[in-house]
Amino acid sequence: MAMNSILNPDDIKKALDAFKAADSFDHKKFFEMVGLKAKSADDVKKAFHLLDADNSGFIEEEELKFVLKVFATDARDLTDKETKAFLQAADKDGDGKIGAEEFAALVCE
Repeated sequence: MAMNSILNPDDIKKALDAFKAADSFDHKKFFEMVGLKAKSADDVKKAFHLLDADNSGFIEEEELKFVLKVFATDARDLTDKETKAFLQAADKDGDGKIGAEEFAALVCE
């Protein structure tokens, strides 16, 4: 399954274009622009599993760096600053990774 089976490919492209510049990524705006925020809990869970590249049940910092590439293979990597800010925003229990519930809460913010 690919992200474009959950989300509109045009919305994905617009969102990726909006955050092309390094250090411009804003997870709240991004999730809204790609349409994930308006999706069902089921679709958000599917998106989580696509982002969890190693199928560990968590999105770790290394996976976060490449989060935009899950939406489009030619997208840029997040900078270290963006990756750390994204992790900090989502990791409510402080274990250094994002669980499914933490991801769902972040998307719905």
